[in-house]
Amino acid sequence: MTEDLVLPAPRDAAAEPSGPSGEPLLVVEGLTKHFPVKGGFPIRRTVGAVQAVDGIDLTVRVGESFGLVGESGCGKSTTGRLITRLMEPTAGTISYRGKDITHAGRRELAPIRSEIQMIFQDPYSSLNPRQTVGKIISGPMEINGINPAGGREGRVRELLEIVGLNPEHYNRFPHEFSGGQRQRIGVARALALEPKLIVADEPVSALDVSIQAQVVNLLQKVQKELGIAFLFIAHDLAVVRHFSHRVAVMYLGKIIEVGDRDSIYTRPRHPYTHALLSAVPEVNLGDENAVGRQRIRLAGDVPSPISPPSGCRFRTRCWKAQDKCAAEEPPLVQISGNHDGHLTACHFPEEATIAARDADIVLDPALLALEKEPGDKE
Repeated sequence: MTEDLVLPAPRDAAAEPSGPSGEPLLVVEGLTKHFPVKGGFPIRRTVGAVQAVDGIDLTVRVGESFGLVGESGCGKSTTGRLITRLMEPTAGTISYRGKDITHAGRRELAPIRSEIQMIFQDPYSSLNPRQTVGKIISGPMEINGINPAGGREGRVRELLEIVGLNPEHYNRFPHEFSGGQRQRIGVARALALEPKLIVADEPVSALDVSIQAQVVNLLQKVQKELGIAFLFIAHDLAVVRHFSHRVAVMYLGKIIEVGDRDSIYTRPRHPYTHALLSAVPEVNLGDENAVGRQRIRLAGDVPSPISPPSGCRFRTRCWKAQDKCAAEEPPLVQISGNHDGHLTACHFPEEATIAARDADIVLDPALLALEKEPGDKE
């Protein structure tokens, strides 16, 4: 129903190309968020801090889809909420279209709120169960005093059709829809104010695999035809590769590698990025000469963000760690052999390839023991 739809032009369409341009839309520098940890008795005092996000830099250009990947608990979702100003940052700066909005008040943020929207992870809890779909999608327009041509109801029905839902569902409630349909409603709500930037926080992780592709393709179509920039937060590397122009890899509150999609996926340099990519399933269609991907299984768990390791935060699980890694934090810089814009934070980077090594890298003896058959010899 939506394949031949002509989507409405965005605001200032002439100034906003459908593809990414060199003009920065969002610039984040040194962004930090520490959550205090209370303890002590009988006086509750601050005894530490969870360093959820600890000094990250990133830039999202006009019309660009920027992917942010990493394992659970690395600070991806917190970063998204800081950028949309749903949380107050501890330190750092957030600049949107050249204006510092880091600590902007409600009145200063009012004209910007409509331009930065968010799609939440859980389609079941992000919609008000007591409101109809029409009310949910038209709510942002009412709050911002927007009266589109043809009325708000007409605009809502148009948005429902854009995201692949029946306009006649206007008066239905969220509980009458499936998970994939609810996430489409969330997309329609985000599009209601014709934003310039959408922060999509794990928009498909709560959906069935068969529905994930539909939602991702919908977002990609909207991104291309309306020229909206996306900060796409996910842990599914295949989805991020399909959707994003550039990708940043995050580990324990830090961005440890960033570059264009092809560079990150085919020429990674940071050991953690190698480990992430090795976890992506690959299908061998019978080609015996095909070169397999290296397999890397890391020892131990992610350190606590309350007391992260000194120097490089990945060093406690890294097979290339040396004394320098504990003494000095590696800067996020372009290293020899990288393409322009491909930055890596590592003192001893890997080769720019994903070809298999002679032997698997197995750092955890327990994992190796579990895989051995009872009769296997050492």
